[in-house]
Order: sequence, then structure tokens, then C-alpha cells
Amino acid sequence: MTAPPRIALLGFMLEANGFAPPATEEEFRAKLWLQGEDLLADVRSATPRDPGGLVGFVAAMDAAGPWTPLPVAITGAGASGPVEQSFFDRFLALLETGLRAALPLDGVYVEAHGAASATIDPDPEGVLYAMLRRVVGPDVPIVSTLDLHANVSAEMVEHTDLLIAYRTNPHTDMRARGAEAAVGMRALLSGVKTAKAFIRLPLLPPSVALLSDRGPYGAAIERGQQLTTGPIINVSVLGNFSLGDSPKNGMSVIVTARGDQAAAQRVATEIATLLWDRREELVAKLMPIETAVARLQEVVGNPALPPLLFADVADNPGGGGRGNTSAVLRAFLDAGITGTAFAIHYDPALAAEAHARGRGARFTAHLNRGEDFPGSDPLEVEAEVMALSDGEIVGRRGMIAGRKQSLGPTAWLRLAGRIEVVFVSIRHQCLDTAMLEHLGIDVRALRGIVVKSRGHFRAGFDDLFPDERILEIDGPGLVSPMLARIPFRHVPRPIWPLDPATRWSPG
Repeated sequence: MTAPPRIALLGFMLEANGFAPPATEEEFRAKLWLQGEDLLADVRSATPRDPGGLVGFVAAMDAAGPWTPLPVAITGAGASGPVEQSFFDRFLALLETGLRAALPLDGVYVEAHGAASATIDPDPEGVLYAMLRRVVGPDVPIVSTLDLHANVSAEMVEHTDLLIAYRTNPHTDMRARGAEAAVGMRALLSGVKTAKAFIRLPLLPPSVALLSDRGPYGAAIERGQQLTTGPIINVSVLGNFSLGDSPKNGMSVIVTARGDQAAAQRVATEIATLLWDRREELVAKLMPIETAVARLQEVVGNPALPPLLFADVADNPGGGGRGNTSAVLRAFLDAGITGTAFAIHYDPALAAEAHARGRGARFTAHLNRGEDFPGSDPLEVEAEVMALSDGEIVGRRGMIAGRKQSLGPTAWLRLAGRIEVVFVSIRHQCLDTAMLEHLGIDVRALRGIVVKSRGHFRAGFDDLFPDERILEIDGPGLVSPMLARIPFRHVPRPIWPLDPATRWSPG
């Protein structure tokens, strides 16, 4: 009788903003660190911390038949700056030691983001996959899932058998893609050999132009799924992460086929051509802060109008933003806005002070003490402590539905007697109403909400705010989608739209 396949489980997840401060080991451990049997227990639990790829992979492998999972480790810092090289090297060594101890292996599954960089090495995922291939040899399947904002290198494609990117933005299909990876793994274990086509385009779209249900990006993903027939196993269309400022930047297409290289190349060329031909639609259209203030004043003054949600996209922690720029908050305070909440503002010092003072305390809040990043300006305002929490929540909808999330010590402060702000101690984007509601804020009673997020909030607020009542603000921050303002250093040139005369043709 054939023994159940032995599959190693591991992960490294970072979306690295080339203009943000380096991501430290402390940040990785605070956000996601699972090792050995703790990893397996987490992904099989009712409320996992894992983002979803491992959860879906393990569940699908369990359902398909006997296997032996060999959990090694996963860590992730969400979005931050480049990972400190020394920490990445130590984590890579930890993975290699765990893999060698687990040998012999029949397969490896990796939950990755794909847009990492390190303070020295520009391609951590390529280095990771190369290490895996070196350890397990040329014939053991390596399957990995990627965020659709991955910046893909040729090395990443070369050292893996199957790369599968998310198809939804906001990312609500992470578990589904993990399950797809399990199906692919079973096929590879049965003897399927893959052929891969990879095209990286000289296209650098802003993140706000990459929602998966509209525009050329949505059309490319949809067409890719229509072409996933016959020998084609997977079509992944990757929007790239523009603020990565990486030699790997550029929209890309990866097509994997059952041994048919020509078919994979045909499909990749068709999808890449679609994106290139519609590149003029991949632009950012944002609302000035002054216009946002005027729109909200109108809503606050007229109860018959529905509430509005504003996205402070340039300060999105989900893209490496600091999550604490004060320009929008200052403008709303100066305008006398009421009935509005801001979520979530990263300020560990202020959250700690609120906890020390206690619920009901009134004091002068000093925002952004010690911060020195563009837009993270200090602000002094009278505050009242409305509620406090340890920041341990379980998501209600969208990307963190049913998942545990740690915000660190958290405080709801009422500023100037009329604006509600949630201050957290671990930097996250606002993904879900639970980030407000766990403190007692009645989201449905608000006239306006400002979230520090680029687009993933849409899946956590979609039952309250349809698209027509979501407005994206042009504010300061490390994640501005107005790419002409960004001092890029490492993206491959020429690239559109930074270089409008850029040319590309298939073949």
C-alpha cells in the first residue's frame, strides 16, 4: 500500500513598501507567527489567525484523502517596509532546518504574498523558493499561493511547479485559492508535469485601479478564467504592488498548463495584450480633502441623505502606510464635522495613555508623538475616553470574517466632543466594522466614516455602503496612488505611466 503523501507546510507573507521603515522581527511576531504543531492547530481551528491559504489547503487535503501534514512555520507582517535582512536570513534558516528534519517529502505548500523585499535582497520569495528546491530536489512538487499584488520574478516561477494568485480584490478568496492549491498538489502527486508561461508587462498601475470586479483588471481576470480549460490548469493575473519600488515591479501574467508550453504561452499573451491595450484606464481618481469636507457637511446637515464612507487611501497600513496621518482628521475637526468616526489610527503611545487614565477621563490628546514620516503630523485636541479594549477581535465580514485579529491595546476617544476615533497599538488597516463595534460604537448611527484602507475595507462594509457612497480621498501618506509624486528608484524603466512613451508588443 502506498504511504500517504508527506507535505510540508510553511509561509512568509510581506507586502514591502520601498518607502516605509524596515519590518522588524518584532512586527512579524506581533502580527503572525505560527510554528510546528501550533500552525496546524491554528489552521484547523474555528477562528484561525492564518490569512486563509493554509486553512483552505489543509481543509481540502483533509477532504481528499489520507496525507501527512508536516507544519514548519509561517510568519507575516502584512504590509510594511522591506524585511530586515538579518531577520529574513534567520527565518529562512529556521525553515530550512525544519524541512530537512521532515525529509523525505512528497510536496511543499507555501503561503506567500509575493511582494516582499528585504533591506539587501530585492527578491526574498525567489530566494525562499530556490532554497526549497535545493532541499527537496527537482522532482518534489512545490505549490504556492500569492496575493494578486505580488511583484513576480522569473526566479519565483522557475523554482515552483504551480503559482496560484488570488482572483478577488478585496481578497475574499484566500481559502478558495488554498483549496485550489491542494487540488493542484494532488494532481502533481499523481504525475502531472507543468509547463509555465510568464509575462511581466512594463505597466505600473496604482492600487486603486485594481479592483477585480471592474475595469481592465477585472476583465483580464474574467478572461483568464474563461481560458482555464483543456490543458490550462491556472491563469493568474497579478496587478503588482506599485509602492514596492522593486526591480520586480510590473503587472504580470502566469499561466500553468499540463505539459503544454505553447498553450500556456498563447493564453499568457492574450491576457497581457488585453491589459496593455486598456492601460489608459488604469488611473487613480481621488477627491481633494476640501471636497470631502463639503460632501460630509451636506450629509451631516441633511438627515434624509445617506451616510458616506471615505477611504484615506494614501495612508493605508495595508500598503505600508503608517496609519496615522492627521490631515483629514484635522480638516474635519476644523470644519466642525459631527457624527463621524475615524478607524483605525495607529498611535500606541496615545492608546497606552488612554488605558492609564481610564474610561471617562478627559485630557488633551497629543497625536503622533515621536513620529517623523510624511503626513504623520502632530495634533493636539481635547479628548474623552469612551471605551477601552485589549484589541482582540474576531472579524465579522470580508477578509477577516471568522478570523482572529490583534489590534493591541485599543481606545475609543471622542475628540473635540464630536468626532470618534479608534486608536490601536498594532498597525493594521481598517478591514471590518468589528474594529469599531467591539468598543461599542454604533456604526449604523454614524453620518460618516473615514477608514485608513485602500480597498479591502469594501468587503467588510459592503452591507452598509454601496460603491456610490464610497469616496477615495487624496491625502498625504506613504501609499499615495498618485504615482507621479513618488520618488521611485528601483522600478524597471521605461514603465507606463511614469514613462508615457513606453512600448510593448507580444513576442
